[in-house]
Amino acid sequence: MKLLRYGPPGQEKPGLLDAEGGIRDLSGVVADLAGEALSPAGLAKLAALDPATLPTVSGNPRLGPPVTGMRNLVCIGLNYADHAAETGSPIPKEPIVFLKSLNALQGPNDDVVIPRGSVKTDWEVELAIIIGTRAKYVSEENALDHVAGYAVGNDVSEREWQAERGGTWDKGKGFDTFGPLGPWLVTKDEVPDPQNLAMFCDVDGVRQQDGSTRTMIFGVKQLIAYVSQCITLNPGDVIFTGTPPGVGLGKKPAPVFLKAGQVMTLGIAGLGEQKQNVVASS
Repeated sequence: MKLLRYGPPGQEKPGLLDAEGGIRDLSGVVADLAGEALSPAGLAKLAALDPATLPTVSGNPRLGPPVTGMRNLVCIGLNYADHAAETGSPIPKEPIVFLKSLNALQGPNDDVVIPRGSVKTDWEVELAIIIGTRAKYVSEENALDHVAGYAVGNDVSEREWQAERGGTWDKGKGFDTFGPLGPWLVTKDEVPDPQNLAMFCDVDGVRQQDGSTRTMIFGVKQLIAYVSQCITLNPGDVIFTGTPPGVGLGKKPAPVFLKAGQVMTLGIAGLGEQKQNVVASS
């Protein structure tokens, strides 16, 4: 299934994408895509529905983040061997874990706002894991039991605040609008191998990132197990799993960063695409 949330910010309703690419309203079945609705039983209930019996959503509504109610937006840094190489960083011995502010979370096609004074805002297409059941001290063997599905994420990053202003990465990663997610949650039964997904990011129609989850250093199972040792993961929580090479910071002979007026288009095979206009902070 491809599950989504549509409508104005803060007023989204649950829905699903039917076989023809239309949106069907799920609000008569579940209150929202959160909590128990993301559990195996909750997803089985939705999978048993005949989409043709659900109301059709007309027009082209805004899409919000495909899940809500999350407590944690966890991110993994330098998790692709070829991305670590382009930044001149050593291969991490353990996952680099940081958090994005929940204020960063937004719909897949909402505007990305360059912070005031920023000259080093960057793009990062990423596979996002969406947790369906509580995960604490889980093993790699059982890690996927806690996954509801996957989505496309854009770990937008302000490199000066990330690396040059002292402290942790969280500052440069957590600005408002820096976490587009979606367009939908694709349930894990439709993603048999999350370690073999092609992914891309274009800026103004020029291909910047062209990679695959095959080059992850720590795979999906490892990340869930590792994070669950220090952060209890709850239904709706999201893990951004790192980015392949091609970020602006790694461009040669000099880094290239986003400017107001540009457009980012990014996607992952089978998980859909996002498109964001880049705008200046008011």
